[in-house]
Amino acid sequence: MSEATRPKAAQVPRPRTKALPKKAPIKGMDGGRPLAVKGLVAAAWSAGIGLAVLTTITLIGWIAAPRTALGPGLPGVFRTAVNFWLVAHHAGFSLEHGRVGLLPLGLAVLPGMLLHRSGGWLMRAVEVPDRARIGVLHVALALAVPYSLLAGLLSLAVRSGVVKPSAWQAVVICFVLAFLAGGLGASRALVAASGKRVRSGLGALLRLLPERPRSVVIGVIAAIAVLVAFGAVLVGASLAVHLSQANALFDALAPGIVGGLLLLLVELVFLPNAVIWGVAYAVGAGFSVGTGTSVSPTGVFLGNIPSFPLLAALPEPGPAPALSLFALAAPFVAGAVGGTLTIRAMPSPVYEAAPLWGFVGGALTGIVTTGLTALAGGPLGGGRMATMGPSPWQVGLMAALEVGISAAIAAWVANWLMLRRAGRPEPIAEVVEEPVAVPAPPVRPVPAPSSVEFEDAEPVLRARRDQKLN
Repeated sequence: MSEATRPKAAQVPRPRTKALPKKAPIKGMDGGRPLAVKGLVAAAWSAGIGLAVLTTITLIGWIAAPRTALGPGLPGVFRTAVNFWLVAHHAGFSLEHGRVGLLPLGLAVLPGMLLHRSGGWLMRAVEVPDRARIGVLHVALALAVPYSLLAGLLSLAVRSGVVKPSAWQAVVICFVLAFLAGGLGASRALVAASGKRVRSGLGALLRLLPERPRSVVIGVIAAIAVLVAFGAVLVGASLAVHLSQANALFDALAPGIVGGLLLLLVELVFLPNAVIWGVAYAVGAGFSVGTGTSVSPTGVFLGNIPSFPLLAALPEPGPAPALSLFALAAPFVAGAVGGTLTIRAMPSPVYEAAPLWGFVGGALTGIVTTGLTALAGGPLGGGRMATMGPSPWQVGLMAALEVGISAAIAAWVANWLMLRRAGRPEPIAEVVEEPVAVPAPPVRPVPAPSSVEFEDAEPVLRARRDQKLN
């Protein structure tokens, strides 16, 4: 029998088995390079791009301002750019007359975006172990460790007799920023590689968390978002009311065209600090603009303030404005929103533990608020400006209590409503018996009585006549 005519064996489809995750540790895919080498490359790329951008802005300021303001020659410009890069990471420095810790939070957007992108690239360039969350931690550490070491070396390299950056702050804060931003970028790349659509690294990280911790994190994020929104509205409304004073301060500085653009950029990068100060005001702790000053809902006590247009949003000395008192509802609204979302995101009802989970979310909100407040304030040299911004521990404690209590109540109410809906029996519809149409038996048609037909006698008579005739 030839090959062409030989009957083919029936092909039985093999069952598809899911590929098991690899147990091997993370190894590089391109040439077997270890993860540490790739992390060093990613850290150097992020630091190099950030330095290039800030050096360009510094050169523009060096051309517009007197040449001696930023140091002698191009080496002084580069040293100033490195100091700006450290300031962008919120690493303070010391001057002859004191320490400067009031640094703009808006500048952290630039290194944060670069580190986020580097974390995503690093995750795509390595193999993920059997536990995806552990892989994200490995990538974040591989990026954060060399990045913080580079920051520490740069802070030591640019030290001078006038400006002395804090090396330990550069190492610690750069490590935290690189770890968080790189971890978010790695989470987004990992979730996107699995075919799921994600819009942000935070959303991807929430997908990777276990269900119950994820619900608490969702509540904390919602509470922080409400507090920040209240702070932004409060600052924006106050700045709109005092817009004429802000314009007067801007004109008094007379910065010129290029200087005006740089001053506007400085105001924009300090705007997140002002929003956090608004959050401190809404919580009730308030803030200070120098030693012996206070801006809080209980009253405003001010002295001589720096000539900075953004500070024109400060209220007038005396009793607090009546409209600003509505901002005191911010922590309670934040707690209500956070507690409700925490319970709604829970995998199952938690019965009596619902208020506890709500209060835990409020306590974590207070911890996050403490960190943001510490970053938004700090000294501005010596003398009166040694105290600028809100007190971190006061803001954190008040936020934890106010948000925590309101979140516990809201969580209890939301959980009770969920249990009530789950335990309510569904209404049973009344069964109405409808008459069943029984088909009637077929009625056979009764034939109608037809008329009697008689036989025509004519042929018979005719035949009988014929017989008689014969």
